[in-house]
Amino acid sequence: MRFALALAILLAPVAASASGGGDAGNEAWTLFWQGVNLIILFAVLVYYTRKPIQEFFSSRRDEVKGGLDSAASVLSDAETRLAEWQARADRLDAEVEEIKEAARQRANTESEHILADAEASAERLRNDAKTAIDQEVARARSELRAEAGELATKLAADLLQSHVTDEDQTKLVDEFVARVESSGSADGRAN
Repeated sequence: MRFALALAILLAPVAASASGGGDAGNEAWTLFWQGVNLIILFAVLVYYTRKPIQEFFSSRRDEVKGGLDSAASVLSDAETRLAEWQARADRLDAEVEEIKEAARQRANTESEHILADAEASAERLRNDAKTAIDQEVARARSELRAEAGELATKLAADLLQSHVTDEDQTKLVDEFVARVESSGSADGRAN
């Protein structure tokens, strides 16, 4: 019934313009009725399409709000992941510096150990060389003494043979025997 009433109101200006002549007063009424007709048309359209339009815009608003919420959630997740990756990157830089410093310290410590070992080895070599030199000097001295003793004995023997006569030898033997006898008698009295 409402639809029929709305249709009658919409068609009223058309019927009015068709029945009238062509004068200026009629044209004003025609324009008036066309304006009323337009207002009624909009009112009917709004009345009948209000709920579907509201539902459309409500569902569209919900979709947009859901999209914005989803985008905000994705953005929040992305910012969180970015912060985590940034923290990891910062930690990696710090870890790289720590590793470099540890490597430097290990290299310094290792070089100190190597130098200490080299110095200890050099000291051992010096001591071993000194010991070997001392032993060689002692051996050479011993050999020189032995050789000097042999030479002295040989020279003494040669000198004795060339300078000592038979008479001198007899005199030396007599003196030796006298000394042995005197030292033997002194030992016998002391006992």
